[in-house]
Amino acid sequence: GTRFIATKEAPVHENVKQALLAATELDTRLVMRPLRNTERVLNNAGVESLLRKEKELGSNIKFEDIIDEVAGVYPKIMKEGQMDAGAWSCGMVAGLIYDVPTCKELIDRIMKEAEDIISNQLAGMLAGKVPA
Repeated sequence: GTRFIATKEAPVHENVKQALLAATELDTRLVMRPLRNTERVLNNAGVESLLRKEKELGSNIKFEDIIDEVAGVYPKIMKEGQMDAGAWSCGMVAGLIYDVPTCKELIDRIMKEAEDIISNQLAGMLAGKVPA
């Protein structure tokens, strides 16, 4: 999901795509763990606020305590580009995103990389050779 947000066809604000391009694999956080509703999100000011509340309230936290950071933030972020509005789902793959291709270009690239792995690395392993 996250990788396809950074494609030309994705109907999201340009700020979202730029945030993904700028992100590293260390820029995601796990939130809402005390509520047993864990979600990986891209770090921003809203997420930092949510994490502070989780730390302060601990196991006593309720959804109502973090409603400002999680409820209704998707339109603010995805449509309006307000990147600090709150928590939005984002995988660690964000650290591997370096361009904004079309969906076709992305799928073609994924397929080519998979074919290369199968043909070069896995074929050698099946033949008893260890890849260099």
